[in-house]
Amino acid sequence: MNIVQPIRDTQKLVKMKNYLRATSERNYMMFLLGISTGLRISDILMLRKEDLLKSHIYLKEKKTTKAKRVKIPGYIKKEIVPYAKHLQDGEYVIRSRQGGNQPIDRSTAYRILRKAADYVNLEEIGTHTLRKTFGYHYYKKTKNIGLLQNLFNHTNQQDTLRYIGINQDLLDDAMDTRIY
Repeated sequence: MNIVQPIRDTQKLVKMKNYLRATSERNYMMFLLGISTGLRISDILMLRKEDLLKSHIYLKEKKTTKAKRVKIPGYIKKEIVPYAKHLQDGEYVIRSRQGGNQPIDRSTAYRILRKAADYVNLEEIGTHTLRKTFGYHYYKKTKNIGLLQNLFNHTNQQDTLRYIGINQDLLDDAMDTRIY
């Protein structure tokens, strides 16, 4: 099993964003939605034009089948709305180039993220990296683990801390502590 980490380094996060923006608007939108909403890639890939033109994304989570309402952050609206307006009604936001109105699959999303990660010299990257990155930076900024736990539908805060990589940071720091 591969270990997937959040993108902790904000400079690499910005470089990755810029790389994706320069190479593909669609791929950039996938990345932006992932790091800004904390949605799973499986839910991002199911989004259609109309989902982005509202204040909130309403969906039934693919993994849990639970109903979810997620606000589209105002700071990404200025990029998301013009992109969505260029799509046809009912069109998938992250549409495959294979023809027809189909979203890309998870393996394609993984390859896109892997290529961008290689560009900025990041390892341990996968599709969950987007969600973990959102959680990591949200927690670092707010320290509100309870709200993050609720957002991620985790059963306890310890799972959330482990999921977003905070426990790993603490373990790494502990190993750097000189004990003699």
